[in-house]
Amino acid sequence: MTAETTGVRFDCDGPVATVTLCRPDVLNAQTPAMWRAMSDFSRDLPGDVRVVVVRGEGRAFSAGLDLAVAGATGPGSFAELAALPEAECADRIAEYQGGFTWLHRPDVVSIAAVQGHAIGAGFQLALACDMRVLAADARLSMAEVTLGLVPDLAGTRRLVELVGYSRALEICATGRRMDATEADRIGLATLVVPNDELDAAVRDLSAGLLANNRDAIVEIKALLAGAADCTHAEQQRAEREAQTRRIRDLAGRGE
Repeated sequence: MTAETTGVRFDCDGPVATVTLCRPDVLNAQTPAMWRAMSDFSRDLPGDVRVVVVRGEGRAFSAGLDLAVAGATGPGSFAELAALPEAECADRIAEYQGGFTWLHRPDVVSIAAVQGHAIGAGFQLALACDMRVLAADARLSMAEVTLGLVPDLAGTRRLVELVGYSRALEICATGRRMDATEADRIGLATLVVPNDELDAAVRDLSAGLLANNRDAIVEIKALLAGAADCTHAEQQRAEREAQTRRIRDLAGRGE
């Protein structure tokens, strides 16, 4: 499958892999074929990749679900999903979620480079990444509710983790748009930069990650990812165990 047929392009440059949504003529509106392509790419990710950058070609990150596909009658359409038995419909959505959830994997750090619109599925794709670098013109919205739908691409927990339940409910239930300044203020943005500095900021962030020990970053990511579900005592134990592994590894005594 080519980028022309799937709408997604994958490139690897040593330890940095880049996922580019390449349907700029429709503001990188997403389709099930794109989600399958992203999931397939995750299975073939070279072992030396440490950073994954997700970006959109043109003036938008992603305007969300391609309604021309969803509203049709063919594969991936609402009509097709509605005709499936409930369990099969849920299984199909689980398959689509796989195009997003691999960006959580513990052995890589994922960065969304967001310019222009990040709406619905586009917002959820940015949320799937560990970090979000926003251009000043970024506009974010969880717009599924305006179609009578719910966010279903693994974005709800990530949103609550970042902004809390009350704010997440307000964002999802109103479908309103927020600008980069607000996104930064409420904790959605890792960085906000002028539009013409977006690429450089992502390169600098990637370089900063690559400058440090990969195994230490893997341990740090695991510690932080599990912290919210741990008591203080449990988290302190996890820190002790992780540090013990690092000390033994650095001393040449690791497994």
